[in-house]
Amino acid sequence: MTAEDFQDGQVLLIDKPLKWSSFQAVNKIKWTLKKHPALKKIKIGHAGTLDPLATGLLIICTGKFTKRITELQGMPKEYTGTIILGATTPSYDLETEVNATFPTDHITEALIHETIPQFLGEIDQKPPIFSAIKKDGVRLYEHARNGEEIEIAFRKTTIYEFEITRIALPEINFRVVCSKGTYIRSLAFDFGTALGSGAHLTALRRTKIGDFSVENAIDVEHYTDPITVAE
Repeated sequence: MTAEDFQDGQVLLIDKPLKWSSFQAVNKIKWTLKKHPALKKIKIGHAGTLDPLATGLLIICTGKFTKRITELQGMPKEYTGTIILGATTPSYDLETEVNATFPTDHITEALIHETIPQFLGEIDQKPPIFSAIKKDGVRLYEHARNGEEIEIAFRKTTIYEFEITRIALPEINFRVVCSKGTYIRSLAFDFGTALGSGAHLTALRRTKIGDFSVENAIDVEHYTDPITVAE
């Protein structure tokens, strides 16, 4: 592709590595492209943040295609991951330490499958306190790190598919297809509660956004000069 191609607009599929922020992944692409004089002022943005502890598909738009970001963000998303039953953390994942433990002896494979329908369709979901949502102009995770008690409102979200792909208690693997704004960490926490126990997320990977698949994504860590013809 030429520099003009990137200015006219490209949709880049990136496989975000573990512990990279979405901001770091965008910056890697931006730094690579801006080495070219014709791309010093190119617009670049991503269509949906992934937490640092999540891996997988991150869509990055360049040039005129940055106008498509809102459209792409609204597409259904598919995730796979792992939930551990019997313990919770304040962040609902491995960002923070376990703060409570719960019994799991009563949990059977049958109970797990019987509980799934509660989470299909439109549901009310409360975002984690460790999230980037703002309340009173301050991000929730900043309130959390300051030890502040904050009332978080429920939000409507839609779970189109929720499939358990492996059970090795206390570990459960899953696949979820959901709407924009869904927190899989909250889904894991709420699922544990519905099972009469606790739970937190230990692994998460975004595999699809709409018809875009991580199978077609590039490794951002080794992303090199994509421009084959000099302007």
